[in-house]
Amino acid sequence: KSERFGSDGNAGASGMDCVEEEVDFNWEEYLEETGATAAPHTSFRHVELSLQSSFQPGMKLEVANKGSLDTYWVATIITTCGQLLLLRYCGYGDDRKADFWCDVMTAELHPVGWCAQNNKTLQPPEAIKEKNSDWTEFLIKELTGSRTAPANLLEGPLRGKNTVDLIVVGCILEVRDAFEPNVYWAARVQSNIGGRLCLSYVGLNDPAYDMWMFYLDTRLRPLGWAKENYLSIKPPTGENEATAKALKSPLPLEVFKDHADLHTHSYRPGMKLEMVSPKEPFHICPVSVTKVYNEYYFQITVDDLTAEATPTCVVCHADSPGILPVQWCLKNGVGLERPQGFESQDFDWADYLKHTGTEAAPDVCFPNASQSRGFCKDMWLEAVNPLQPSELCVARITQVKGRLLWLRLEGLTKPLPDCIVDVESMNIFPVGWCEANGYPLTHLQKTIAVVQPEKHLPIISSELCIYSNANSCQPLSSELDFMLIIAIACMCCLGLVNGKYCCSQLFINHRCFSGPYLNKGRIAELPKAVGPGKCAVVLKEILTMLINSAYKPGRVLRELQMVEDPQWNCQEETLKAKYKGKSYRSNMRIVRTADQVSEFCRRVCERLQCCLNLFGPTIVSDKCPENCFSQTKTKYTYYKKRKVGRPSLGENAQDGDMTKPARRRKKRKAIFVQKKRRTSIVGYQATESPQNESFEEEDRLVLERNPLEWSVSDVVDFITSTDCASLAKIFQEQDIDGQALLLLTLPTVQECMDLKLGPAIKLCHQIERVKVAFYSQFAN
Repeated sequence: KSERFGSDGNAGASGMDCVEEEVDFNWEEYLEETGATAAPHTSFRHVELSLQSSFQPGMKLEVANKGSLDTYWVATIITTCGQLLLLRYCGYGDDRKADFWCDVMTAELHPVGWCAQNNKTLQPPEAIKEKNSDWTEFLIKELTGSRTAPANLLEGPLRGKNTVDLIVVGCILEVRDAFEPNVYWAARVQSNIGGRLCLSYVGLNDPAYDMWMFYLDTRLRPLGWAKENYLSIKPPTGENEATAKALKSPLPLEVFKDHADLHTHSYRPGMKLEMVSPKEPFHICPVSVTKVYNEYYFQITVDDLTAEATPTCVVCHADSPGILPVQWCLKNGVGLERPQGFESQDFDWADYLKHTGTEAAPDVCFPNASQSRGFCKDMWLEAVNPLQPSELCVARITQVKGRLLWLRLEGLTKPLPDCIVDVESMNIFPVGWCEANGYPLTHLQKTIAVVQPEKHLPIISSELCIYSNANSCQPLSSELDFMLIIAIACMCCLGLVNGKYCCSQLFINHRCFSGPYLNKGRIAELPKAVGPGKCAVVLKEILTMLINSAYKPGRVLRELQMVEDPQWNCQEETLKAKYKGKSYRSNMRIVRTADQVSEFCRRVCERLQCCLNLFGPTIVSDKCPENCFSQTKTKYTYYKKRKVGRPSLGENAQDGDMTKPARRRKKRKAIFVQKKRRTSIVGYQATESPQNESFEEEDRLVLERNPLEWSVSDVVDFITSTDCASLAKIFQEQDIDGQALLLLTLPTVQECMDLKLGPAIKLCHQIERVKVAFYSQFAN
């Protein structure tokens, strides 16, 4: 499917159709092929906030007292790690020795006040009982002004959920009117895509009025906010029983904990400034402050000097994106759209201000006009189509000026000019955000021509003939004349072209033992034979099939790289694989001559710990000569090691030691979504059991010593033992001990260690393993 067919190939002449197929877009593959760079994930502050836990450091809660049954004590949240909370009993002060981890989904945690309501005993731990003579007075002081962990996050359906997950379809909130800041409307959540909400007005079932906003937008408030602040709340259209019922489903208040506070502004009516056009965000135009509502909100109107002009107005606040001081465009070499109806072709602010009798807004109104947040030209990201808010597109930054980005949206049926967004815009997202949230991404269209053969016909290329099962379909790859291809293939089949560099058919024996790496079900779907043809081409084709039949193709690629012999006559080929949306590729030396094919196949099978006849020049009909049919994986692997008399290349030669593949890091979708695997790890040595070939293994680390007691050297030793060994020096330089290690998160790793997203995720995976092991072994 991914190969190309010559544009002049006459596929139709042989009963084959040449059709266009669209290639799936893969961010990592695209960035690798083009050498492009993704915008740093930390540049998208709103996305970073959306990934944080609903629990915040400093929150208080009541937790079961370990030292005494049926008693409880107040604890403070020190930090969070997913659904794990690091707690410290009140009374320990800054002493972190007794800090402990607990799982919010399984631990007995309650909001402050729960004990009093349920007649439970509040009693300090024995270790600090004597530190204070009046614990009641102590608690009153400790809890005054503090924030308790919300009850709905500790029990019920919302227990342990992140902030974004609290926003469920059907919840109600209030949204500020687009043109009147003192008016709010009740709105219902129609969908929640990673915190990006599709909202509809309660009582109005017209999709034309639906709106998309990120949950951190300052226009959004909890239900009842307008009433509490003496503002108008417009009644929903067509109030009825259904509407009244909907209003009883407010959005949890915790959703709004990260909303930014509005700053006061310094604008006065008549002031002039520049602004990204609110109607068509492809250019910057002169605008005027036409109304000041209060210390927070003011109205801006796009300058239009024509007599019949319909005003284009927008409500702004001090931190509204896209508002700029006068002369900003001139200083940054950006074109300024002159006002409609302005007579002179050359726009000059000094003349314009004099002509209109107005003043420019002072620089004090624009405190952050030059902030760029780490965005650079030619970086890639995902962005909302301003003319179709429900659509997100692949986007490239074409220029960065101050706090503005020019984005070229790719894949649109009708191309748009570069759109302009603020670096703080909540309509831009990091690479992989759509994939992580299961939302379609409009991307660069790339189609390929493939040949689809009729059933039962052999699939032929200029160098390779694949005899497939009845319903299998393989693409043809060649730029030669199609009739010449057929002639060459026929000669191969008849044995007329069978020289030094050509081999006969290689068979895939579906019944043979597939080993710990290959999925037997996928093997069964492969063609029964490949070839004849050039040795390197036939072998590359069959190896590609095996790689894509693996549980973990990336691991098999690494194993195949170890298959080598200095006496072989080889040529280097690039093998590719895809796994969970991630692309892998590696170079492998493949034999070129027919006399070495059999040995090459045997060595590959050894390396993959499968039957030596799984593929190769030998066809197995009923019973395999290796007697692999009746063997379990454990017995077969042990038997093969003894029969061969030595372990496979690169394996441990210790007698009776089962060869187990090394652990590979998990792939995390652009940082957001991942599945776990089960692995048995003792100390620092990771092992995977080959016993179960149909499931992935979950990471499990067994620690010999509490990581809270680890020294810097202990931490360095652990990191060195993982696949992040190259980063061990950073831990040494920054004096990171065990306690500091347990506090590291993805944002802190990226910022403090100056790591790119990929290595940071890889490192955080190792840290997460330590945290989980610590919790399971030492937290109690």
